[in-house]
Amino acid sequence: MTESTESPPSLSDKVFEAVTNNDAVLLKALLTENPQNVNVFDENNMTPLQHAAYKGSKELVQILLDQGAEVKLCEHQHNYTALHFAALSGNTDVCLLLLQAGAKSTETNTVGRTPSQMAAFVGHHNCVAIINNFVPKEDIEYYTHPHGIQSSAPLPPLLLESFHKFIMQINIHPIKVVMNIHNFVGLQDHLPEVKKVLELMCEKEMKRTETNEVMSFKFHYLGYIVGEVGKLKERQGVKKDETADTEKKADITEAFARKLLKPGKDDHLELMDAFLKECIREFPFRDSTLFRQMVTTLSGDEAPSALFVINSVINGQRGFVDNIPYCNTCGEEKPAKKCSKCKVVQYCDRNCQRLHWTWHKKSCARLSQEGGGAEPTKQNKEIDMKELHTFLSKN
Repeated sequence: MTESTESPPSLSDKVFEAVTNNDAVLLKALLTENPQNVNVFDENNMTPLQHAAYKGSKELVQILLDQGAEVKLCEHQHNYTALHFAALSGNTDVCLLLLQAGAKSTETNTVGRTPSQMAAFVGHHNCVAIINNFVPKEDIEYYTHPHGIQSSAPLPPLLLESFHKFIMQINIHPIKVVMNIHNFVGLQDHLPEVKKVLELMCEKEMKRTETNEVMSFKFHYLGYIVGEVGKLKERQGVKKDETADTEKKADITEAFARKLLKPGKDDHLELMDAFLKECIREFPFRDSTLFRQMVTTLSGDEAPSALFVINSVINGQRGFVDNIPYCNTCGEEKPAKKCSKCKVVQYCDRNCQRLHWTWHKKSCARLSQEGGGAEPTKQNKEIDMKELHTFLSKN
């Protein structure tokens, strides 16, 4: 009987094996005993974190980060960072974990593509949106303290959490933005301060060494809507409750929705389109490439809606067209409800239906007779890394 000549697996091999087998318990035990193995390389110069990110395992990625995995460490031959691999996995939670740990969204691989561009290429649009809209909380904390000759902080510290959530929002439909202004604690009471900080952030993005025109425009866009809400609030004033000697906030969301959701010809939202085109025109950096591209796109004979253009700019263009349903009020994807009468128009909840009913009730019967559209479909495809990189290098 001959003895086996194979050597037993090393501790580092066991780490990669635990990741491959999605064995969180073993991985944590191995790294607790030998924390130095958290940043080891395999034969392809990939770290455990890069493997876990590509698997799209939030649990494994969290364990590795907790044990000291270096999120920026990359010796991969094609310079695919952990965030690149997370983007290819399609898991938005993993992308967010890595970004919060310090991963850079601007790093490019050897064919010049960032993580969000890779996500867009393989059709993971939600990952594109997460990456493109990420802002570190430290960037907001800066504005909660006075600087230089300022006597007070531009942003009241109590707004830190609400403001951060507000600028991280992915759904940038104007009605949804106004809903967030109304719902996020404190924002509606400090509209001038919120608008001012957004203007400062818009300018700061254009003055960075690595200019980020997309984020600059997003901050302008949010600031423009905040400003319009402020004007609307001033016109409405504060309503007095006649039965109780107290003041209550006017429902700005309802007034804003009534204004923008009014349909024009062929149910086209002409007022919303005009509102958003004016927002684009007021972007202060008119020499930027982004501004010229938006204006050119909107000036064509068969130009898309301004909302489509803005959403493509901020959240990235889809690599393919999905038949995904949207809330007819706030634009949220895959809403849970349908109009009980026509079974065609869809909403997130009763509130969205209420805001849209003023206009929908005029076409509900007609839509009921016409019927609904096809059910959405979704394609899932396994990604082979070598084939993908070979294809990208040729395009």
